[in-house]
Amino acid sequence: MSIDPATATACAATACAPLVERGDPDRFLATMAAPPAVRPALFVLYAANLEISRAPCVTKEPIVAQMRLQFWRDVTSDPATPPAHEVAGPLAHLMTTRHLPGDLFERLIAAREADIAQAPFPHAAALWAYLEATSGSLMALAIRALGGQADAVAQDWGAAQGLANYLLAVPALTALGRAPLPDGRPEATAALASEGLLRLARARTRRHQVPAAARPALLAAWRAGPILRRAARRPETVVNGHLDQSEFARRLGLLRASLLGP
Repeated sequence: MSIDPATATACAATACAPLVERGDPDRFLATMAAPPAVRPALFVLYAANLEISRAPCVTKEPIVAQMRLQFWRDVTSDPATPPAHEVAGPLAHLMTTRHLPGDLFERLIAAREADIAQAPFPHAAALWAYLEATSGSLMALAIRALGGQADAVAQDWGAAQGLANYLLAVPALTALGRAPLPDGRPEATAALASEGLLRLARARTRRHQVPAAARPALLAAWRAGPILRRAARRPETVVNGHLDQSEFARRLGLLRASLLGP
């Protein structure tokens, strides 16, 4: 089953975009701040990421979760024969037309398999490996979907973004009975955030490796810097739920990033 470009674009507008708006509002806003021509590709990719990331969470049965992830593994390993699915079909089309590598999807899916067990990260290095495989791979795919290739830059940029999002989720994960941080001491949390800021700074010094046409993919990380700086200065806000920005600061940050560059 092949999907022509018009069908893929229509799906991105009518199905994938609303999914992203409901499930990943930050990436939705970042995509809406990008040029209209690149939005369909990003919406398809982000909708697929949502489906993959939710697979371990929508059921308490590990076998069912594995089956859901296997579905996406099958789609991304053989995009030439996609199933009739509102996200999988456009994703397969995107993979074949933009030459997105299956190994980046495999890396992302394999990392999500760890979410099924809900085992705590034994040390900071394990958390960083998870963030690189999930958010880092997604950033690399987004850059490739827009015609660039800068996987090392994307890994740093995406992992820093992933850490910011993860720290925001710590109170909710703790309420579910999980131990999200490998070391819950404030100084360890501050060190994690500082490492994230170093990775973000390192990625920004190599931003020139990302072609101008692909830089809208970087907008998705517009909140990473402010969140990580607050976590580094006041690590207690990570556990007490006061880490997030105000809505005004959130919107202003995106406006600045879209005007001045991420």
